[in-house]
Amino acid sequence: MIAYYHLPGLFEFFELYRVFLPLYRQHREYFYDWCEIGSIYGAPADCLWGGGRVGFGEAEPEKVAALMREYGISARLTFSNSLLTEDCLSDRKCNELCRLFENNGAAENGVIIHSDLLLAYLRRRYPGFYFVSSTTKVLTAFDRLEAELNRDEFRYAVPDFRLNKNFEDLFRLLVPQKQKVEFLCNECCWVGCTERKACYENVSRKALGETMEDHICVSPKAGEGYRFSEAMKSPAFIGIEDIQKIYLPNHFSHFKIEGRSLGSAIVLEFLLYYMTKPEHQLKVREEIYLDNTLDLF
Repeated sequence: MIAYYHLPGLFEFFELYRVFLPLYRQHREYFYDWCEIGSIYGAPADCLWGGGRVGFGEAEPEKVAALMREYGISARLTFSNSLLTEDCLSDRKCNELCRLFENNGAAENGVIIHSDLLLAYLRRRYPGFYFVSSTTKVLTAFDRLEAELNRDEFRYAVPDFRLNKNFEDLFRLLVPQKQKVEFLCNECCWVGCTERKACYENVSRKALGETMEDHICVSPKAGEGYRFSEAMKSPAFIGIEDIQKIYLPNHFSHFKIEGRSLGSAIVLEFLLYYMTKPEHQLKVREEIYLDNTLDLF
């Protein structure tokens, strides 16, 4: 089976992917043959329908759409705001993005979504998209995840990362259900967090233009910021050996890499770890770092 990675930063890390994707195509031998890029997801800055993370993507949507079309990669718009109202549906910028990406080349594009109100609107207005149930729903109860997997509207559903190793329940899913699960692999959030939903709602309110303080993270290591080395220590972390030896043999093949709010240098480390053969990681890193047009920090 093939592992499909859903990568962060469609708009946020356009310059990184502009350099990485030609390398990925021209030197496929540098990368594991058991994995592919399933999609690249993200949202521009100041996106009303945006959620999950505060968006800072500044890339021109037309250039982003052209790059995804050139390489035949599915683009996913991250429209996971949980607090939308009817008045929000007419937002000009978000509707223009939908018109641009709905039918953009050979690859089918998608929308990561939280609001059922927005889901109904998009299904009616832009039927060319597929839909992904957002991890911002914080599906920590397995019966809620299973109900989400049974919804025909969604091609995939992303459970809360704390269900990643709930193998007893995961393994009893039917194969069609398993093929809809998209695991969040590298979350650095504290597994004991009880305020994840409030954190996401804080981002949603900011996307709607509300002036408010940042959500205060209660994690014991919140002050350290994201560290991949720490994420790897999490009991919910999914590494490449887990993917090869546990998930793929049991018919799970979709894996989401978080990182939209991080720098392109750390996202490159994700691409190296999850996709690149160890003996070629230095070559890939050098090719990326020596590109004079790319600011990795």
